[in-house]
Amino acid sequence: MYDLILWYVPRLNKFPRNHKFMLGDRIQSTLYTLLEGLIRARYEREKLGVLESLNVELEVLRYQTRLCKDFDLLDVRRYEHVSKLINEIGENLGGWLRQQKRKR
Repeated sequence: MYDLILWYVPRLNKFPRNHKFMLGDRIQSTLYTLLEGLIRARYEREKLGVLESLNVELEVLRYQTRLCKDFDLLDVRRYEHVSKLINEIGENLGGWLRQQKRKR
């Protein structure tokens, strides 16, 4: 998640004004919400609820990123790269979710 933020935020800051303060700010907010949530989940006794809400946030990020591509704010190469990073996070989060569900 940390690496995704490091990659994404500089690009968001270069968005045109009409997208920077709506879509760009929302994506940044989603990124930081995910980072903070993952850190908190690590220390929670009951992780399942936190992880499920983070999974929804990650899905929101996927759609926000897709909008960036569709608005031509990210070229296809960058979209593929960021999608790969998001999918890796999703795979890890999904594994963590499955592990927590088995514990119940």
